[in-house]
Amino acid sequence: MPRLSATLLTVAALVLAGCGYRPMYGSSATNPGVAGSLASISIPEASDRPGQIIRNELISSMQTGKGQEERYLLNLTTTVADNDVIENTQPAVTRQAILITTGYELVDRTTGKVVTRGTTFSRVPYDVVRQPFADLQAQKDATERAAQEVGADIRTRLAAFFAKQQQSS
Repeated sequence: MPRLSATLLTVAALVLAGCGYRPMYGSSATNPGVAGSLASISIPEASDRPGQIIRNELISSMQTGKGQEERYLLNLTTTVADNDVIENTQPAVTRQAILITTGYELVDRTTGKVVTRGTTFSRVPYDVVRQPFADLQAQKDATERAAQEVGADIRTRLAAFFAKQQQSS
């Protein structure tokens, strides 16, 4: 039985090696890979707090600190909505949700053309307990969580875009 599992493991390793499998974020001395492409994106300053959180999330997760040339520009358009989910008079608790919707465009700086675009969103609920400080903090925390989720989703979509581009070339 152990011999059979060792044989299957060897066959699986050979199949993966033969199909050209590469980790998405892998790089080599000659090819910086997806991580290098992500590091070459610059993101303009945002005008509101959710946009700043999204930008910070993207910068901290995409910039590898290698001083890549800024080949791409990522434009973000963020909207925030705060709406009721459940409203109960007894007990005096309301369930609300922050909805952050962000559109993004990745522009090639050399040609000025949009190479990919998309829209993503995150909806994070929170409780309003009619205590001003607690309500404000709950809303702030929900906004930060939603913005971080949006930033992570944009990074994943851009990584998939670059991985597909590198596969086809």
